[in-house]
Amino acid sequence: MKAVQQLVEVCLTPAGEPGRLIWQSRAYPIWDVLDQWRYGGRWWLGESPRSCFLVQAGELVAELHREDAPDRWWLARIQD
Repeated sequence: MKAVQQLVEVCLTPAGEPGRLIWQSRAYPIWDVLDQWRYGGRWWLGESPRSCFLVQAGELVAELHREDAPDRWWLARIQD
């Protein structure tokens, strides 16, 4: 997986899961959530906890992170 670490826009489904990823002005429909987990963050550096998702988004396999505070989404990594 290739590290990206960019803020992205994620649209949620009615069930509250990621439904669409917008990255570099392109929309990627999220077909499947392959895995999800919770990461506590490096609290000693002031990082907030986050929810992490491994998704199939069109031709991308991407790892998305959703920070609890502030509420924002990161594209952490993509499969290369």
